Amino acid sequence: MDGRSNDGVIATGNAQVRNAVVASGSNARVDFRVTERQEAPAADGRQPTPQEISELLARFVEVLRGSDHPERDDLAEFAEDAREELAAPEPRTGKLRRVAKALVEAVPGFTALASLAVTIEEAIRGL
Repeated sequence: MDGRSNDGVIATGNAQVRNAVVASGSNARVDFRVTERQEAPAADGRQPTPQEISELLARFVEVLRGSDHPERDDLAEFAEDAREELAAPEPRTGKLRRVAKALVEAVPGFTALASLAVTIEEAIRGL
């Protein structure tokens, strides 16, 4: 425990929250934040191409390298691996989904990164 007192749940964000948040026990704490996406996967409603997703990943790496995230080098390498997978003749969508989920889970306290990671995850879901 970190010594902070909290008898409930804090959930902030917009109406697009899709995750369940549960806190249980004395002084339970959940700090769950959802930020608005910086941009829709595709403005015209179509699913982004692997090239467009690769560009989102490149932007994620750029923002990540400028951040003070403690695991920025490892996460950047992970994102670059995903870009290589997207360039493959038959990208493994299961692997890409796992990478996208891991990126989302790794950056919740970094708003710009979290927003980009969610956009990437949603784009990859459509592959």
